[in-house]
Amino acid sequence: MLDVTSHPVNARWPAQHPDRLQLYSFPTPNGVKIAIMLEETGLPYEPHRVGLSDADVRSPEFLSLNPNNKIPAIIDPDGPDGAPLALFESGAILLYLAEKTGQFGGATAAERHHVTQWLMFQMGGVGPMFGQLGFFHKFAGKDIEDPRPRERYINEARRLLNVIETRLDGRDWIAGDYSIADMALAPWLNALDFYGAKEMVGWADHSRTVAYVERFMARPAVQRGMKIPAEGS
Repeated sequence: MLDVTSHPVNARWPAQHPDRLQLYSFPTPNGVKIAIMLEETGLPYEPHRVGLSDADVRSPEFLSLNPNNKIPAIIDPDGPDGAPLALFESGAILLYLAEKTGQFGGATAAERHHVTQWLMFQMGGVGPMFGQLGFFHKFAGKDIEDPRPRERYINEARRLLNVIETRLDGRDWIAGDYSIADMALAPWLNALDFYGAKEMVGWADHSRTVAYVERFMARPAVQRGMKIPAEGS
């Protein structure tokens, strides 16, 4: 049976509290999703800061937990039926935590499907497209002379923002009540500021989306989760 202290990842990121859920992450939009959910639910956990360099994410220890070498990942010593569970992919982890705690995943079957729908919207659309926008605007891709890749992701980011702006008409949260869909989506919207891309995608023209992110960022659990895992954890 899986045990936190005997798992290979523990050799590099040792658990001080092996009875708690172990979070292996970094404070990126994908990483903070899980920290925010854990802070919102009050579930006891221990965070470990996994850097984004190959030295961490491609280390044998981390690959033993996530062969896809991406943060975040978790080990829950109290998983389904009381057995430990290791899990990667931020969307899958959010769905698992919603089911485990009975919180933020929708109160009825129909609500759960709507939450999942908007979670998948972020996972399949907003995250990949905004990430590429950041690459071509702020990081190595900015040096590519061909303007077409940059224009493609600027236009797609604008399209996705329009979808969100329309959806938020008359709503405070993307899928009804505050949910894991918001914990997934809002950090990626907030990342446009880090990328320095707000002006180019017409951020100020999306007043409902602007207010949505402000509402999200004002939550105390979000403010805590955005800083986790901290340096040295």
